[in-house]
Amino acid sequence: MNRVANASRRRRAALRLLAACCALLLAPALPAAETWLLIDTEAHTLQLWDGETVLRTWENIAIGSGGASHNRSLGDQATPLGTFRIAGIRKETKYHRFFALSYPALDDARRAYARGQISAADLDAIRRAHEQGLEPPSSTPMGGNIGIHGLGSGDPGIHQDFNWTDGCIALTNEQVDELAQWVRPRMTVIIR
Repeated sequence: MNRVANASRRRRAALRLLAACCALLLAPALPAAETWLLIDTEAHTLQLWDGETVLRTWENIAIGSGGASHNRSLGDQATPLGTFRIAGIRKETKYHRFFALSYPALDDARRAYARGQISAADLDAIRRAHEQGLEPPSSTPMGGNIGIHGLGSGDPGIHQDFNWTDGCIALTNEQVDELAQWVRPRMTVIIR
């Protein structure tokens, strides 16, 4: 009887361990002990996190006029959902500042290739850009040149009332200037 009880306890402990491992594998991969950005396309917020602590929240951001999507295509004006990295920092652009994202993500590109949306050459070019820490090409059918930027000389009233970008995330010039002090190459950006 004691042997049966011990075996039962070991089985329960093993199942708890298995459940914990599964929970870790299924949980979103969040950066630990580093600053990262979370963009909530429904709440229209951009948050700066340090590990599991929110340091700053910017409200009333704008996203693509086509909404947000896991399957973005060139010209659909949708903001891509997923996990990306800062792939480039441009300090003076039409939109004041531009923090380029590593869109399309390599996993998204692989899925697009599997469904015939992009060619093997497109997939290879995207893979090479990721390996080199560069911004992926924007010339594929998945589109590109997605980032976080300001308004430039755009109308603050339009920004306040509409999602107006071609798929990027927009803040006011003042907000993007404030954010700039934390943005660094390869920083994780999660868009949900």
